[in-house]
Amino acid sequence: MKKLPELLAPAGTLDAFKTAILYGADAIYAGLPGFSMRARAKITTDEVKQGIELAHEAGKKVYLAFNLFAHERDFVNMPRVSETINYLKPDALIISDPGVMMWVRENHPSMPIHISTQANICSAESVKFWQKAGAKLCVLAREVSHEEFKVIREKCPDIGLEIFVHGAMCMSYSGRCLLSNFITGRPANRGACAQLCRWKYDVILRECESGIEMPLEEDERGAYIMNSKDLCLMPRLREVIEAGPDSLKIEGRNRSEYYVGSVVHAYRGALDTYVRNPDNFDPEPFMAELNRLETRGYTTAFFDGALGSDAHNYETTRSSSDWQAAGVITAVDSEKITLELRNEIKTGDEITFLLPGIDTGISVVLAQIINAKNEEILPKLSAGQHNSLIIPRKWINSSVSNKFVPYVLAYKHK
Repeated sequence: MKKLPELLAPAGTLDAFKTAILYGADAIYAGLPGFSMRARAKITTDEVKQGIELAHEAGKKVYLAFNLFAHERDFVNMPRVSETINYLKPDALIISDPGVMMWVRENHPSMPIHISTQANICSAESVKFWQKAGAKLCVLAREVSHEEFKVIREKCPDIGLEIFVHGAMCMSYSGRCLLSNFITGRPANRGACAQLCRWKYDVILRECESGIEMPLEEDERGAYIMNSKDLCLMPRLREVIEAGPDSLKIEGRNRSEYYVGSVVHAYRGALDTYVRNPDNFDPEPFMAELNRLETRGYTTAFFDGALGSDAHNYETTRSSSDWQAAGVITAVDSEKITLELRNEIKTGDEITFLLPGIDTGISVVLAQIINAKNEEILPKLSAGQHNSLIIPRKWINSSVSNKFVPYVLAYKHK
């Protein structure tokens, strides 16, 4: 049996760091404003430092994204970047720019380097190029098919290979979209993408010598002509594992802790289940969990080669899920659980806790809504301003109640 690949989770906040660790990620990647693609990162340098320390205490690794395409002005700031690297002590840097890589090799020669998906690596020859330049691992482009991956793996046996298995897809080539920069002035490579691929478009037709240019059918809502569904390789996970990748990457440094925890929980469970019985591995129970997330629908994208007709959703960008995040546990004691809300909760709602290391969620019907601020009984409580409710432990009939710790997630039916 092939070695089980690393499960790599995103962390755009300190809470996401903690959630990824709790739910079973082997490694975490994060970025800083001005340091990577995340120009609008919500996490500070000190919070990343705390996240790295927590991860290392749990035996996990942390990779720091340094995958901007650098201009001359960026190299002026490199002394400050060096200080940050020395302060954070990540396990590797994720890089896409050859000039940045050369700078790292000269100034941080012992730092492992991973080549970002932004480098658009689609062949064994490209992998070998980066390996000779000093890379320890290459993140292959999402556009690489499964058959191509197997060829690359065979030709490049002694370097780490990482692939995306879950998350948003770019209409353009692995995050290299110029539409956002051109139309709104917000550069996608700096993490400020305006996501023009999710916009609704009205197409103006004009006559030309050959007839009408760009015919397009649409209704009163317009048409979402560039709206890709989200990548999900869970249905093909057995094939993915057996092809021998070193790391499976989940997209989402701008995602909530609910998203991070849910996706990590599903893939962790699937990987561990595969190890126990690879010949009879069934992805369906784990797909049921992923289907509870807010998603644009799922596609296996380029796994089988060219995109199929089901890879895009031309009608809407709204979530196809009937479920939504209820909240995140922030405090636990012997008598009660405190749940900070992510959506409105009302009396009679049933919420389900997603417990780390356990396949089946634990559900509870809320007989009362108890405001955690003053223990007032309310008919409903909205999210925002750290609004939280109290759930007495006696409401929960569970033999695994010790799993209720901070950052355990809860979801509910819409």
